[in-house]
Amino acid sequence: MIRTATLAAGLAVISLSSGAEAQSARCRVMDPTGTPLNIRDAPNGEVIGRIRNGSLVTRLRVREDHRGRPWAYVADRGSGDPLGWVYREFIACF
Repeated sequence: MIRTATLAAGLAVISLSSGAEAQSARCRVMDPTGTPLNIRDAPNGEVIGRIRNGSLVTRLRVREDHRGRPWAYVADRGSGDPLGWVYREFIACF
């Protein structure tokens, strides 16, 4: 009986963790300058586009550039189309 309760509690924690991880991939562009956020071909790479503040994106992966700054590879939240790399500090994930 105790093993069953322990197993159930462990599965509940795993379930909550998985949900939190999936939820944290949902993000909103929050560039503090008020201008559209640059989308780049690589962390700190060439600008290939821009995205408006308030736009919803999905964070697909995170990487640091050669100076240790965080970048996120994002996709359009609606279509799922990959967009490129954005400075991680300018998106708020929830």
